[in-house]
Amino acid sequence: MADASTVTIRTRKFMTNRLLQRKQMVVDIIHPNLANLSRVEIREKLGKLFKSETDLVFPFGFRTQFGGGRSTGFVLIYDSMEAAKKFEPKFRLARQELATIDRKARSQRKQTKNRRKRLRGTAKDKKQVKKQK
Repeated sequence: MADASTVTIRTRKFMTNRLLQRKQMVVDIIHPNLANLSRVEIREKLGKLFKSETDLVFPFGFRTQFGGGRSTGFVLIYDSMEAAKKFEPKFRLARQELATIDRKARSQRKQTKNRRKRLRGTAKDKKQVKKQK
C-alpha cells in the first residue's frame, strides 16, 4: 500500500448528476516513485474524501502518464446502492462483486445467436428459442 503522505488526489470537472443520482468527476492521482494505486485504495480514499461508503464509489478508465508518477481516471459516486445497481453497467458491478455475470459456454452462446437470426421481430426477445426445422 502506498504512503498517504506521498499520494495526492485531485478532482477536476466535478459534476453532480441529479438525474442519475451520482457525483461524477475526473481524478488525478499523483504518486511519485510509486506504482499505481489499486482500485480498492482509490475507492477508500475517495469514500473518505466525499463522505460516502466505499461500495458506492466506482473508479474506472485509469491511465498512467508516460514516465509514471501520475494517473488520471474517472470516478462515479452514487447516492444509494439502488441507484448504483440501476444505472451502473453489469461488468462494473461485477468488478466490485455486487453482481454476478453467468457465462455460458462459447459454443452454446453461438448456437443461440444463430437460432435467433432465423426469427423475426419480438420472437427474438424470448429467452427460450425453439428449434425450427
